[in-house]
Amino acid sequence: MAAATHKILVLDTGKEWGGGTNSLLELIKRLDRSRFTLHALFYHNYRQGQGDTIQQVLQQWQVPCTILPPLPQPLWAKLGKEISRGLLTPFKKQRQQAVAAIENRWRIQPRAQQIAAQLRQGDFAALYMNNQPESNLEGYFAARLAGCAVIQHCRTRPMLSPAAIHAANHADAMIAVSPSVATHLQQCGVQDVPMHVVMNGIDVQQIPPAYQTARAALGLPRDLPLTVTVASLLPRKGVAELIQALALVPDMALAVVGDGPQKSELQLLAKRSGVAERVLWVGFSATPLQWMAAADIVALASASEGLPRVLLEAMLCARPVLASAVSGSRDVVVDGETGLLFPYQDTAALAQAWQRLADDYRLRQQLGQAGAARVRQQFSIEQYVQGVEQVFDSALGQTT
Repeated sequence: MAAATHKILVLDTGKEWGGGTNSLLELIKRLDRSRFTLHALFYHNYRQGQGDTIQQVLQQWQVPCTILPPLPQPLWAKLGKEISRGLLTPFKKQRQQAVAAIENRWRIQPRAQQIAAQLRQGDFAALYMNNQPESNLEGYFAARLAGCAVIQHCRTRPMLSPAAIHAANHADAMIAVSPSVATHLQQCGVQDVPMHVVMNGIDVQQIPPAYQTARAALGLPRDLPLTVTVASLLPRKGVAELIQALALVPDMALAVVGDGPQKSELQLLAKRSGVAERVLWVGFSATPLQWMAAADIVALASASEGLPRVLLEAMLCARPVLASAVSGSRDVVVDGETGLLFPYQDTAALAQAWQRLADDYRLRQQLGQAGAARVRQQFSIEQYVQGVEQVFDSALGQTT
């Protein structure tokens, strides 16, 4: 007897294309369409660099995609939040509650009504939310209004308000991208929902370009010692720490692949640190794998991660990784075996580990090969998709 087909509405409330977007698209592309019928609902029709928009990408896969127009913030809400922040400055908890109440009235509840209407009209069995509970509160309300299952895919280590914890505990399933994220959610109080760890995966069958081939394509000198970091230019991504540590690692260049609001500040920091001539500002790249293949080392100095795709892709290229010892990265990197970990924001320790890799070609080869073997064994895209499908089956089986 054929398995039932379930209609699932996919909700993404993000504002920009990032690693979580890529992981979501990999899932949508590969889900078993004989069992799951998808419709996507996005707040922003963002695009990857100069490439296609989200809507265009999904249309190519015959997945309908609706873009919800932005809700204009009324003047009363803007003034109310400003007044609350001013009057309640000494009282942090009360200030947060007041702002949250205003946000709930003008944005979250109207959005919940919009999403609930979509769920009812499409007769969807479940709402699958891509992000984390705090940014998906309207989805929890919408699912309750429409009487359908709600599945949260938490792709980062979130900060959770009491409202988000309460909402998450009423989900039908919670998917955490790593053991660290699952533990964090539970420690925050998300304990009354079935918790599933499904680690991100990548296409391990793809063949990255060879080292010198990648360098030639990018116009890089054959003998330039190069570390690559792929990250949005935001404080939490730790690019500033990499620039500061670079001053302690002579004869090494750093390619920064990514863009963001911190770029000007980081460029000034590079100048002040005396390393401006050794930093390559690549900007956004639609082919970050090519940059990692051209690297001697791949670094990620974030404050926290869900489960970083950049490290998986670096390992697939057999490049040694240098990462801050934070949630997500610790789930990927085996310190001393597939890469080196350092304490977050410890510039001296970062520079020491970086110099160690720079000085030891054999160690780089050893770590890179071990990383490639680990990513192929434990982080394949097939394992990732199968894991999510099993969660869907479990959650929908409880509600059908």
